[in-house]
Amino acid sequence: MSTRLPDPPDGDGTTPEPRTASQPSTASQPSTSPSDSTAPTTATPPSAWRRLARVGRPRLTKANAMATALAVLLGFALATQLQSQSRRGLESLRTSDLVRILDDQNARSDRLDAEARQLQAQRDELVNGSQQGQAAVTAARERLDTLGILAGTAKAKGPGVTIRITDPQGKVKAPMLLDVVQELRDAGAEAIQVGDVRVVASTWFGAQDGALRADGKPLSAPYVVKAIGDPATMDAAMRIPGGVVESMRQEGADAAVARADSITVDALATPAQPRHAQPVPAPTTGPAP
Repeated sequence: MSTRLPDPPDGDGTTPEPRTASQPSTASQPSTSPSDSTAPTTATPPSAWRRLARVGRPRLTKANAMATALAVLLGFALATQLQSQSRRGLESLRTSDLVRILDDQNARSDRLDAEARQLQAQRDELVNGSQQGQAAVTAARERLDTLGILAGTAKAKGPGVTIRITDPQGKVKAPMLLDVVQELRDAGAEAIQVGDVRVVASTWFGAQDGALRADGKPLSAPYVVKAIGDPATMDAAMRIPGGVVESMRQEGADAAVARADSITVDALATPAQPRHAQPVPAPTTGPAP
């Protein structure tokens, strides 16, 4: 006859089903099935995967919204800081970095200056070697044009003044016209024309047969004088107290001075051949005997 013994209570205080002493415990019974040791573990039922997917699914909660807002603000702050640093450029660099950059730029500038000087020297050599004759011809032509203007054998054009002298009473004399020319020369006039006569170093004024003449050519009123030079200087020279304009008015004539940006002096003078003056030959540079 078997006697039933009570089992000790579990940790949660519940009492398991009573078992008889004649019945052995199932935990102590060995497995009689030969396939139990090799059988694979039973797969998780599909309901467990669905529960896991529901747990990993994002939920819109206050914590998630706050984390999203903080991430957006952090990204905006980083972008603003990067943009500010890119705008500052050299301002954000250290002093040592700036000194190094300055040294590099100075060294590069020195190298470029040396290359520029070398190229300029090569250009000068090429120009002097291939165009020396052309440069001499050009300089000679420019000198010839200048001398032609000064000698009155070439036309001239440039800024200057035009003086129109009216003489209704016939009071203007040759010395008064000579004073006009002298004042213009003192004011820096480079080319002067009185009527149809080009004024040069040998020009003279006089009277013959009741008419004023310049280099023997008759002049008629109103007398027009054109001069090329600085308009402001020549205009002021004509209007000084006791000058040409005032002297003309005292004699009953009138001299009107007008400035112009462009005046053409087209009268030409015929150079006279000297009868007494002879050019002096240039001294030789060879060694003395």
